[in-house]
Amino acid sequence: MSDNESQNKIDLEIVRRVQRGDKSAFDLLVIKYQHKLAKLVLPYVHDKDDVLDVVQESFIKAYKALPRFRGDSAFYTWLYRIAINTSKNYLTAQSRRPPRSDVDANDAEYYDGGSAMHDNTTPEANLARQQVKDAIDSAISSLPEELKVAITLREFEAMSYDEIANVMDCPVGTVRSRIFRARETIDNEIKNLL
Repeated sequence: MSDNESQNKIDLEIVRRVQRGDKSAFDLLVIKYQHKLAKLVLPYVHDKDDVLDVVQESFIKAYKALPRFRGDSAFYTWLYRIAINTSKNYLTAQSRRPPRSDVDANDAEYYDGGSAMHDNTTPEANLARQQVKDAIDSAISSLPEELKVAITLREFEAMSYDEIANVMDCPVGTVRSRIFRARETIDNEIKNLL
């Protein structure tokens, strides 16, 4: 059994406990996924306090909808979909436009600057790292919605292409294309800085 399958099985058992009336079991899911959801929401909602509000609202919506969760998809896939929709609703309520594209979860180490960049502690290296990070943030923010979501799920949430296709309700080939286009756009934005 793969690690993902094992995690899905554990999550499903916790969900079943909640569905049987063990309300405290939901706390385990909150603890497990709160940081991942915050990373997922951050490209949409830039204020950290608002990110926490959106994450909390996502968990509230998930808890209320949990009796209807059948386990057709992995719990975290279902939860991430709720968080993305909650983020979009938040932006709409704030009269702001949702991001136009997805951020791939697998590119998170590059988005963060990677460990190699952290070895340089000179002011110049710190400035260069910050410039690259700002350029990546800017590039991600300017992506169309579907690209931003795809790249975020892949790079920041480390979801598989199949899981992303499930979340975005589109074919895997479309997911691959969106991630490729998002990476290409980001690469073009930062190539002069590197």
